Amino acid sequence: MNLAMLAEMAAGACPDRVALVTAGEAVTYAELFERSRGVASLLERHDARHVALLDENSAAVPALVYGSALAGRAFVPLNYRLDDARLRSALAGIAPVLVVGRSEALGRVAGIPGVTPVLREEVERAAPAAPSTGAAPDDIAALLFTSGTSGAPKAAVLRHRHLVSYVISTVEFMAAGEDEAILVSVPPYHIAGISSMLTSVYAGRRMVQLPAFGAEEWVALARDEAVTHAMVVPTMLGRVLDVLERDGERLPALRHLSYGGGRMPAQVVERALALLPHVGFVNAYGLTETSSTIAVLGPEEHRLGRKLGSVGRPLPSVEVEIRDRAGAALPPGEPGEIWVRGEQVSGEYLSHRAVAADGWFPTRDGGRLDEDGFLYVDGRADDVIVRGGENLSPGEIEEVLAAHPAVADAAVVGVPDQEWGECPVALVVFAPGRSADGEELRSWVRARLRSSKTPVRVHVRDELPYNETGKLLRRVLREELVRGERVRV
Repeated sequence: MNLAMLAEMAAGACPDRVALVTAGEAVTYAELFERSRGVASLLERHDARHVALLDENSAAVPALVYGSALAGRAFVPLNYRLDDARLRSALAGIAPVLVVGRSEALGRVAGIPGVTPVLREEVERAAPAAPSTGAAPDDIAALLFTSGTSGAPKAAVLRHRHLVSYVISTVEFMAAGEDEAILVSVPPYHIAGISSMLTSVYAGRRMVQLPAFGAEEWVALARDEAVTHAMVVPTMLGRVLDVLERDGERLPALRHLSYGGGRMPAQVVERALALLPHVGFVNAYGLTETSSTIAVLGPEEHRLGRKLGSVGRPLPSVEVEIRDRAGAALPPGEPGEIWVRGEQVSGEYLSHRAVAADGWFPTRDGGRLDEDGFLYVDGRADDVIVRGGENLSPGEIEEVLAAHPAVADAAVVGVPDQEWGECPVALVVFAPGRSADGEELRSWVRARLRSSKTPVRVHVRDELPYNETGKLLRRVLREELVRGERVRV
């Protein structure tokens, strides 16, 4: 089974239902599949095995995803925010490749050997020809370049069997009501953007596209289209809440809001619950290499204020273990590296396979499982601070700091120390109108954790660095501190 078959099933079950609303245009499920067939016909006239997208959200995105599947090509959405050198390097690694985008974007990739530019307008008006054979389950469906918070981005390989397994195991076919609409504002190069589209089509939910995120535009579109579902990353949610507080209006149609992609500050979750008490909030944790979500903290836990520091329980379709550096499974409560196994797990890159022969994939995320089976994510395993032979989780310390009334956001990194090897240093952002001195914050941590986990220093920042998908860039902070760059204290 491939992705195109899922779209064909949706078109057969409800051909006249609206599948997509973008720039004021409505596209039915029958029309979406017909456009996908047109894209397949266009792609089959070229020899390139990869189809890259260098563009924002548009009607061309789902047509390219399903059309690529029909033509047996791999879809490669590129981060249009990359600088020219990194963009050209990524394309050189997957050539020969078709690159779809608008004229100004295609100008950035002109002259790269093996790159064939295709205007988005050509894709949008492509007419279907003879039926395509379609991809095999083990063919590559998508190549997604990881965000690279701890190093250079890698091209993760997701095969049709991985993505189909994720969709079928998490969504019931045509389960969405005709009034349901999901606001798609996550960029198409993010796994959340891809998985949201795939699951929405299989469920029969109307997709409302926002080409690029802006808080005011997001709120206006959600109101105009009576959006019932949405997915955001932490930075997006905070900005949306700012707009709602300023204008005093709410989102009465919204029922379900999922968030993920990075640590969500507790204060932001509490604001959201207060401003939108009628909404069911879901914290979804996943990775590109796992075809999206592997653990979920549901609406009930949010309403009860239960386990809000966790990312919830693993999905029934996946197994999760916490392992030590030697690969041995750890008991509940012990921190280590998160390993995952399941049909949706790829763990494969163009350069190498990271998944073990028995299917287990080391995520490189640090975390722990509690006695109730809830998963806590403490950041990248590379971010673990080794102090005198003791492994310290920066996420655990950050969680305690963020609970201080004066702290809006916090980061903890390890810096070299002659005596201990590494020591934790904290960087905090204060809430508006609040402040605290370093010793008060250190005492706050010491009273809740043992002294070895207390930051040796506390620096104050106006903001912390995050990438566009909401992941804290601890590596950037560590490099700044190690180089001795000036940090306002």
